[in-house]
Amino acid sequence: MTAMDISIHASFLPQDDPEAALAFYRDTLGFELRNDVGHNNLRWLTVGPKGQPDTNIVLSPPAMDPGITDDERRVIAEMMAKGTYASMVLATPDLDGTFDRLVAAGADIVQEPADQPYGIRDCAVRDPAGNMLRIQEHR
Repeated sequence: MTAMDISIHASFLPQDDPEAALAFYRDTLGFELRNDVGHNNLRWLTVGPKGQPDTNIVLSPPAMDPGITDDERRVIAEMMAKGTYASMVLATPDLDGTFDRLVAAGADIVQEPADQPYGIRDCAVRDPAGNMLRIQEHR
């Protein structure tokens, strides 16, 4: 049996303020805006790292599934506000330089660069919607 040829095309993160999300992912992280779709006063933004056209993050309105109840929407909003609803791990070859640029841009810093006991060096920030982004140093 041969391995399947599968890659990650898109991951989804919630956003509750498209302009703030766009400013963070495009202007602070340097990602490209690849798609901006609006429907019924809602916006879905697709961004991704330059030079990686097949890797996308879709920043979408939270709790859009019609099967989600009002109580579930409230819980999702509360979890987003605490930074416990969604997360993503990014990587950079220059963690200290990346961290300095995040600080200069006013990013919500959760953890400064640190060596972790499991063998990586990383930092943590939150995007404008509260999503936790861990950034690892990748050599």
